[in-house]
Amino acid sequence: MKRFDYGNPYPSTRIPVFARNVVSTSHPLAAQAGLRMLHQGGNAVDAAIATAAVMTLVEPVSNGLGSDAFCILWDGQQLHGLNSSGCAPSAWTPEYFRRKHGADGTTPPMRGMDSVTVPGAVGAWAALSERFGKLPFADLMVPAIEVAERGYLIPPVVQQKWAAATPILHDQPGFAQSFMPWGRAPEVGELFRFPAAARALRAIGQTRGEAFYRGEIAEALARFSAANGGSLTTADLANWKPEWVKPVSKDYRGYTLHEIPPNGQGIAALIALGILSNFDIADMAIDSAQAQHLQIEAMKLAFADVYRYVSEPSSMTVTPEQMLDDAYLASRAKLIDMHRAQDFQAGNPVKGGTIYLTAADENGMMVSFIQSNYMGFGSGCVEPEFGISLQNRGHGFSLKDGSPNQVAPGKRPFHTIIPGFLTQDGQPVMSFGVMGGNMQPQGHMQTLVRMIDHHQNPQAACDAPRWRFNAGLNINVESAMAPGVVEGLRGMGHEIDVINDSYQDFGAGQFIWRMGDPKTEGYVIASDPRRDGLAAGW
Repeated sequence: MKRFDYGNPYPSTRIPVFARNVVSTSHPLAAQAGLRMLHQGGNAVDAAIATAAVMTLVEPVSNGLGSDAFCILWDGQQLHGLNSSGCAPSAWTPEYFRRKHGADGTTPPMRGMDSVTVPGAVGAWAALSERFGKLPFADLMVPAIEVAERGYLIPPVVQQKWAAATPILHDQPGFAQSFMPWGRAPEVGELFRFPAAARALRAIGQTRGEAFYRGEIAEALARFSAANGGSLTTADLANWKPEWVKPVSKDYRGYTLHEIPPNGQGIAALIALGILSNFDIADMAIDSAQAQHLQIEAMKLAFADVYRYVSEPSSMTVTPEQMLDDAYLASRAKLIDMHRAQDFQAGNPVKGGTIYLTAADENGMMVSFIQSNYMGFGSGCVEPEFGISLQNRGHGFSLKDGSPNQVAPGKRPFHTIIPGFLTQDGQPVMSFGVMGGNMQPQGHMQTLVRMIDHHQNPQAACDAPRWRFNAGLNINVESAMAPGVVEGLRGMGHEIDVINDSYQDFGAGQFIWRMGDPKTEGYVIASDPRRDGLAAGW
């Protein structure tokens, strides 16, 4: 492709950063922790793990030591995928939830211990370090331990969401003790320490994660679960392990986008781009209503199939290959009316288918890593002895008979967090991700169209105003979107809410684009202004 346009037509305080060893994430202290590992002789995997550990402390609204994680990485020769999402406790069945929570529910609870599956993030760190890391695992936990013990000053965006979550979660077990030491949410610039998490990080580092799944932390989690009406046991933790997987992929305009396969929603971005391949979007004005309408409709079609078919692979009635078939996607593309918004239903692909960080080093290793507690502060439950803030991924299951995503013992739920990776002719181009629930595949598609079809540089593509499809004809748009574009979309029948809160509504991206030989040319990196983040390099 031609070189990027390094102009930026959007209001932003960020500029592209160029370097040979780079880390980008949504908090500066975490990005600096990753660079610290690179300075100590570590590689991009070491940097990513150290960054992820710090992120559990500095952005606890979005992730914690009880989160799940996914990763796609280029090791210098080939691409690898890691699914580190946890599974349901052995006691979980539809009858379990109906008995405890009533017969009318269609999903497990949103909060509390009965929303908690086995946490996978720590397992991801250990697996990545064992297979690809250079530094001792304990060394990777040192920056996070320091942050937990010494504390850090609360940044503006995190504080906003912390304050919003407190009235909802203050009665959940362990929440107030851990995250309301003042008896309230923190203020911007207030010092927060988390000594319980420091104890956990030290034990995790000394045992390469074994303490979390088969040691003292596992025992504490099981006691905490039992005391608060949950069913997570030491056997559930001990029997779980992350899974190395082959990413699923789709070609787009000479590039190939790679995503983690189901049980995640990354395939939605592949479907949407496959549909867009049938249109010449590059000839449309980049921020026009016409271009945005086309992308919105492609995304709706993708979600219609994803919500119908995607679950744990063993429960799916179609395959990812069937969902990504070119002929099938071309038939879906024909359903789009260029002048009218529609509410699409799932098709039939069967033929007679949070926080994000990225790091790269001068030897060519590139890591796309995401970990999340799902909704703000996850379940709201925090094991107090070790400060384990637990996700609520169990809420992603269905209780409906016949659903491919129906809860079952040891099964993984439908997952929203998705790292992305872009290649060209089998070689690495970009590690990237966009956080925020079902905004993630939407953000993947919107930013890739800007970079690939319209040649916007990664920071400009990150800064550009976004839309978010919700359901039916309803979409949210950022308040920065031009009024003419908003009115143009309304004229096509889109039901639009203009939103001025970007934290979850429109995601937050981090991007590392390889400029050539990383030893000589390095990378260009971007960090989203919607968070408190930093793109850092040397």
